[in-house]
Amino acid sequence: MILYHGTTVDIKEIDLQKSKPNKDFGKGFYLSAEKEQAIAMADYKAEQIDGVPVVNAFEFDEACLHDSSLKVKAFSEYDNEWADFIFANRNNPTSANVHDYDIVIGPIANDRVGIQIRRYMDREIDLPTFIERLKYMKGMTIQYYFGTERAICLLKRI
Repeated sequence: MILYHGTTVDIKEIDLQKSKPNKDFGKGFYLSAEKEQAIAMADYKAEQIDGVPVVNAFEFDEACLHDSSLKVKAFSEYDNEWADFIFANRNNPTSANVHDYDIVIGPIANDRVGIQIRRYMDREIDLPTFIERLKYMKGMTIQYYFGTERAICLLKRI
């Protein structure tokens, strides 16, 4: 399958050290199978820094997801487990990931997740409301997280 990463940089080599913490699935490299999603992300990032949008493409063999040497977590829907996972990663006070998965696949959270986390922590909203508000406004879009060097090696730039 082809996965896309929207940014403002032509990525020659993926460097996990450049990844930002407190993202949906933790510090790692994020991609989408939907080119339109990557284009939108590239446009958004370019607008933030007055840069030029760039979409990088990578080939990934999905058969690798069944390799027993990899730790893979897949969320198929917005549910309690997904919300707890997002909450733990977004609210992580340390620089270390809260999990040891190589690859995580699942729905993208709403861009305003920080506000919802605060409301949930302050008990202004309950868990079902938290989940509903985290849903991506444009429908369910799946994101692919690659969080270890072992996982990154499975991506071939095209």
